[in-house]
Amino acid sequence: MAAGGRTTDHRRGKSALFLIGCGWAGMAPHWLHESLRLIPALTLAVLLGGYSLRTVLRQVFGAIGSSEPAQASAAQGAEPLPAVDVVVAARDEQAVIGRLVERIAQLNYPQGQMRLWVIDDASSDRTPQVLAELQERHPFLQVLRREPDAGGGKSGALNLVLQQLQGRWMFVLDADADLQSDTLERLIPYAEAGGWSAVQLRKAEVNATANWLTRAQAMEMALDAVIQQGRLAVGGVAELRGNGQLLRRDALLSSGGFNEDTVTDDLDLSFRLLLDGQPIGILWDPPVQEEAVLSVAALWRQRQRWAEGGLQRFFDYWPGLISERLSASQKLDLTSFFLLQYFLPVVAIADLIGAVITGTRPTIWPLSFVAFGLSGGAILAGCRRPSEGPALPAMNVWNLLLGIAYLSHWFVVIPWTTLRMALLPKSLVWAKTMHLGEEEESQIEDPATA
Repeated sequence: MAAGGRTTDHRRGKSALFLIGCGWAGMAPHWLHESLRLIPALTLAVLLGGYSLRTVLRQVFGAIGSSEPAQASAAQGAEPLPAVDVVVAARDEQAVIGRLVERIAQLNYPQGQMRLWVIDDASSDRTPQVLAELQERHPFLQVLRREPDAGGGKSGALNLVLQQLQGRWMFVLDADADLQSDTLERLIPYAEAGGWSAVQLRKAEVNATANWLTRAQAMEMALDAVIQQGRLAVGGVAELRGNGQLLRRDALLSSGGFNEDTVTDDLDLSFRLLLDGQPIGILWDPPVQEEAVLSVAALWRQRQRWAEGGLQRFFDYWPGLISERLSASQKLDLTSFFLLQYFLPVVAIADLIGAVITGTRPTIWPLSFVAFGLSGGAILAGCRRPSEGPALPAMNVWNLLLGIAYLSHWFVVIPWTTLRMALLPKSLVWAKTMHLGEEEESQIEDPATA
């Protein structure tokens, strides 16, 4: 990719154009004749509503995902399990890194076929000392140290270790991850049998019962997995989520490794794998377990980064996304997703501004209705589905309303992030989420040992 400063300038220009386009789309209908004002939103609502029916409602009626365990168990034992490198990029993770290493040591996998790599990315706490003590007990643990000025953020840390890996598969985890003991011996056969170049595990929040915010995030992760599987089922696109992503090393190298000029290495890699013809799969069970953020302030910081990385990849790779390298169904899927996830929130704010200026009623509500209906259906489907790992929130009226209302935060995060991207230069840094490492393992039931 281009040098950092030039790429940032291009993204600022594209962000400004996107912001202007969404502003015009949201405000222009208010100057139409009253009988015509709803036509643009109604048209998009019908088109995107049809897409939603093809994805989410099939999940509600159980049309997707039932064959996952069968596929994985059928593949298991057919051939020797290949070598895998478990990789963790860690910065100031003294609270959780020990628990993670001990959990990896308990995974069921053929001896000598698994190695754990931890990249200590210039930690200033006791992470180096903790890792040194763990190395004395666990010979399979390899530790690399990066200096504070190494650059490249998390992607730079992952690229450093990528040069030394020899296994067929690379399994990337966050430092707060927790796994069932049979995760790898189910995940890798599933990936091999399906011909996937990468597989993303469903993310499950281990502290979902801590407060209303963590409960809402648990519903959001179930929603995400449901929608991703639905998108795949209709010929669309699935994406990586960082924690719990399995990557075939040759496919990763073919796609250029990890992009050091992005704030979300996982989302960026998803598009580069897609454009390289490398398919990504999604696995519902077993999940990767992680900590949800506990406060609104932490959520705000995290979601701004996710929103920025999500928009960056569309701005960076749009020529390939509209080229013949993608099928018609993949283009339709990406267009629908982009309109619902990024276009709609910005247009909704512009619509409100237009309504205030002209003294007319908002016009975008039919499309918003589709977006929230899609979300509610996906939450319902995900949380009612049998699942391993931490229990998903019970599906009653109050939890469903909470989950839908919580998702409205994207209608603030996306417009604000777009405005910031358009106006301010970006300094690429590793903006990590603080992990507390509270004693939560007693709440986790491992079906393999229960």
